[in-house]
Amino acid sequence: MATTSEMTGGQAELYKLDGKPSFGMAFPQAMQHVLAMLVGNITPPMLIAASLNLSTADETMLIQAAMIIGGITTLLQLFPVVGFGMGLPSVMGVAFAYMPILTMIGTQYGIAAIFGSQLVAGFASIFLGMFMEKIRKFFPPIVSGTVVLSIGLSLYQTAINYMGGGSAAKAAGTFGSPQFWILALVTLGVTLACGLFGKGYIKVSGMIIGIIVGYALALLMGDVIDFGNVASAAWVSVPIPFHFGLEFHSDAIVLMILMYVVQAVQTIGDVSSTAMGGFGRDATDKELGGAIKGQSICGMIGACIGGLPTDPYSQNVGLICTTKVVAKRVFAMVAAVMLVAGICPKFSTLMATIPQPVLGGATVTVFAAITLSGIQLLCEQPLNYRNKMIIGISLALGVGIGAVPEILQFLPQLAQNIFGSSLVVSFIVVFLLNIIVPEDNAEPAE
Repeated sequence: MATTSEMTGGQAELYKLDGKPSFGMAFPQAMQHVLAMLVGNITPPMLIAASLNLSTADETMLIQAAMIIGGITTLLQLFPVVGFGMGLPSVMGVAFAYMPILTMIGTQYGIAAIFGSQLVAGFASIFLGMFMEKIRKFFPPIVSGTVVLSIGLSLYQTAINYMGGGSAAKAAGTFGSPQFWILALVTLGVTLACGLFGKGYIKVSGMIIGIIVGYALALLMGDVIDFGNVASAAWVSVPIPFHFGLEFHSDAIVLMILMYVVQAVQTIGDVSSTAMGGFGRDATDKELGGAIKGQSICGMIGACIGGLPTDPYSQNVGLICTTKVVAKRVFAMVAAVMLVAGICPKFSTLMATIPQPVLGGATVTVFAAITLSGIQLLCEQPLNYRNKMIIGISLALGVGIGAVPEILQFLPQLAQNIFGSSLVVSFIVVFLLNIIVPEDNAEPAE
């Protein structure tokens, strides 16, 4: 039996970047991170598959690719290659923030256009990382906060649509049925209860616990979950490269590049939080640039295998800040588990059986967290008249045009496609106004 001093020494390895904790100590910490990110990683591809009415086989491949690209990106961030990657612990996964743009592109042009634009945007985003030191000043909290807030607001419609049963329920005439409401609200209630009243593991795993409870309730209801495809799914397989194809449309590419710029801003925040929470220091420009370049090149790889764009997961950043566990060995295990799950179609097919109302009830909390993160960022700068007007005008034009796209009907189709996104409009307006309008150092009015 190990002595107290030996146990303390072994545990200390968890808190060193290059520490070598034993498997018994590292693996539970790794699984905590896997469970914290799992649902967030598989949900976006499931939502995209449902929005575009893809087959179960295609949905399974999207989920597989999400796990694989998450594992690859996590490894690259841990162990940089020629400047790609930051060298800090991080758990990467498919980003919810891209959902409005992905849905817009996919609905108009198909899934091949999503991956074509992602390939080009990933390449363009590499240059953001290369010149991070020079461009960082153009993305203060007033810009990043407005963009993140706009992302959260634009996602609510998606969550409510899935709470009601999604497009399949609309076609069947059962959208918003009492059964779907019960599933969604029970899932939402359990997720909230874990987050508000739970402690430790329960608190950080509220979303997966809520989905498990909602899934169990759906099983009890019957006729909600179909396991037919699970039995026939293979145990081991890998996504087929270029299975979904690549298509290149100028407006889709512009939208995706803008979204990569927006996401780079959020990545700066997550990496900065990791450096401060895990190591008690500010992130360097090299680390920030490496993180952006790493997720950019992995976005290009993802486009080839069906993996949607990634970013650092904020819930895992929170775990790092809370536990102070930063050993690379732990996060290498996280990546290994993700990669193993990614080559198992049976796992992905089982995940695809989660009912849409359950997903909707769980993701409301995620979208709310994104919205509140935007508000928190905005509060980092004084809310004087200048800043309040810039934020207000940006959101008013973005949300307003997104709600009434007919106002753009006399513009060329290319312009309609680009400016029809509330997120893009808000970003362009707040970015330009913040540069044009002189700084106001006056304190906010009481």
